[in-house]
Amino acid sequence: MDKWKNKLTPEQYQVLREKGTEAPFSGVYVNEKRAGMYACVVCGQPLFSSAAKFDSGTGWPSFSEALPGAVRYEKDDTHGMERTEVVCSQCGGHLGHVFNDGPTKTGSLRQGASEASKPYCLNSVCLDLKTKE
Repeated sequence: MDKWKNKLTPEQYQVLREKGTEAPFSGVYVNEKRAGMYACVVCGQPLFSSAAKFDSGTGWPSFSEALPGAVRYEKDDTHGMERTEVVCSQCGGHLGHVFNDGPTKTGSLRQGASEASKPYCLNSVCLDLKTKE
């Protein structure tokens, strides 16, 4: 049996292991403003700083950059689209996608940038916010 099934909720499992997505505007971190570090809910690896979080208007928590080495990028051509999947570099859990264009932290649209500076749209169920005390 998959060890992740014992650790995760059914929704977390569907997103992290089966590359699903949560409904837009439904995640607990969409409107989150507290300072801290967003870590992988599976393995605890730090992924994104709250300083990189911004309101993209997409309905998912959005970040302008990942922590160095925290994520891997994989080609995703499902659903008739060409996208870049973002996965935790430690455990391989699906987190969401990074896009070639779309809103950035400054509100502008960016095209043709490297993955390191594209908008990341992630699923709240994949993240665990470790707040600063």
